[in-house]
Amino acid sequence: MAISDWPEQQRPRERLIREGAAALSDAELLAVFLRVGVKGKNAVELAADTVRHFGSLQALFAAPLADFTRIPGLGSAKFAQLQAVMELARRAINEQLRTGEMLGSPTAVREYLRLSMAGQPYESFHVLFLDVRNRLIEAREMFRGTLTHTSVYPREVVREALNHNAASVMLAHNHPSGVPTPSQSDLLLTRTLAQALALVDIRILDHFVVAGSTVHSFAENGQM
Repeated sequence: MAISDWPEQQRPRERLIREGAAALSDAELLAVFLRVGVKGKNAVELAADTVRHFGSLQALFAAPLADFTRIPGLGSAKFAQLQAVMELARRAINEQLRTGEMLGSPTAVREYLRLSMAGQPYESFHVLFLDVRNRLIEAREMFRGTLTHTSVYPREVVREALNHNAASVMLAHNHPSGVPTPSQSDLLLTRTLAQALALVDIRILDHFVVAGSTVHSFAENGQM
């Protein structure tokens, strides 16, 4: 049945306007974005099938163009629109982190990291450089590796921290495996970076592991 034939109070777009976006399911939100379905499927059915195909919203958002466009009804134009929406969300959170104290915005930090890193098929290592008021100066992907490993060079991290005149940093890397538990090498790397940065009076405030929708904090788990 076409969505236009549904009772008005059940249509996703009308419900979003009336009740707010949080009231809608993943499929309904995606249907609002898609706007139309394909032959034999309305937008909600197409959206539900798409989420099931990729397994999660994170995987959908991270899907490359070739995988995205394999779904009937999802072409390069929709891919471009979705990437634009994701980038706007990242920039909005980035603005929030630049104007506010990051330690007072743990939810925003986690959302920024999820949007930036979750769903990547490779490991990457990011550094968030902070000023003396714990506001974001810049967030950078500094190293990129394979499915299971990334080489991180402490000297490069120290040099970039000094170039940004950072008072402190937050570290983050992802686990494409989906397991958020830090490895022994993750813990050793954190200690090594902390010692290297301490020599130039720069602190590590936290180190995060992003695994799917989960973000593990070293500081909150007593691992700093």
